[in-house]
Amino acid sequence: MSNWLPLLATLSIQAMVAMALLTLPVMAPVAAKSLSVSPALVGVYVAITYAGAMFASLTSGTTVSRLGPIRVSQWGLMLCATGLCLCAVPWLPAIGLGALMIGLGYGPITPASSQILARTTPPSQMALVFSIKQTGVPVGAMLAGAIVPSLMLRIDWQWSLVAVALACVASAVMSQPMREGMDDLRQPQLPFQMGTLTTPLRMVLGHRALSTMAACSFIFSMVQMSLTTYLVTYLHDDLAYGMVSAGLLLSVTQMGGIGGRIAWGVVADRWMGAQKTLALLACLMALSALATALLLPIMPVWGIWAILLVFGASAIGWNGVYLAEVARQAPEGKASVATGGTLAFTFLGVVIGPPLFGALSSAFGTYRAGFLALVVTSSLCAWVLYRLKPSAVMPAPE
Repeated sequence: MSNWLPLLATLSIQAMVAMALLTLPVMAPVAAKSLSVSPALVGVYVAITYAGAMFASLTSGTTVSRLGPIRVSQWGLMLCATGLCLCAVPWLPAIGLGALMIGLGYGPITPASSQILARTTPPSQMALVFSIKQTGVPVGAMLAGAIVPSLMLRIDWQWSLVAVALACVASAVMSQPMREGMDDLRQPQLPFQMGTLTTPLRMVLGHRALSTMAACSFIFSMVQMSLTTYLVTYLHDDLAYGMVSAGLLLSVTQMGGIGGRIAWGVVADRWMGAQKTLALLACLMALSALATALLLPIMPVWGIWAILLVFGASAIGWNGVYLAEVARQAPEGKASVATGGTLAFTFLGVVIGPPLFGALSSAFGTYRAGFLALVVTSSLCAWVLYRLKPSAVMPAPE
């Protein structure tokens, strides 16, 4: 039973940093009105956060080895808390700096938690435990969508950011009892070298299957973050939904993502294989993006729920299958390096995707244009994955 304690701890930390990252996008219409800026600028916020996350993920191997995974997770939570407080300052440069801080805190959480779980999980439970842990991101987004709009009705948007920051601090404090057992293998004298930034990238680019997975994760992350970043604003501005109702519909997509992250892993393992499952998910993303672009206020609520549930299950549920395939293709003992390298491309998609979505939506005067663009990119990715021949696992270096 004690083996599940690290899972619960890493799951809660992952959910907390995900909620921190998505708190401002959920309140974007209200915050943008207060700041007299366009809500579409939330795409720039997301780009800044993931630029920081991309850098932090490439350096996480060294930082986790030096400080230990629990200490790195605590620092990540504190950086997110600091960033949220900066975002509460009604000044765009402060919000930009806050976005960067949140990204730097978010980036190393997955590598740190992977080290904890790899050490504490029996081999017979590895796939299940990692799949459950991966639900932390949609759980955090679901919490943001369900809690933050209601919180803003009681206190203003700035104090809502501070409240989430305090929750991050509380999570960091609660993880302290695990530090002695989990950080005992840290290497404080380990030097940081610039080569640690390029080694994961060289591994990915030198292997066809890994580079293909990285490229597809670039597209998938564009779709995922465009959905979670702009859905509330789209429903509020284009379809006249209230903030609370729109936030609850965002939570519907996250519920689909939570179920999808586990269910698609079963489908891939037992029936279709990772590449064909990812191709199917890309097709579902394209169809869901098209249906979302065509939503009308007169549609029945159950129809909107069904569309967004499928959209969430595909656009948010792909990560477990993707990470499992990256680990399978990586050289023996190098799964963490390969994961760090592919995550850099994943985060790059997040950096580029939401600003492009926002720019297209602003240019055409509707967020429907952004969702139609996702139809094109998802369809292209589905075709590439369908045509990709299964490749042999990369041999371990001698």
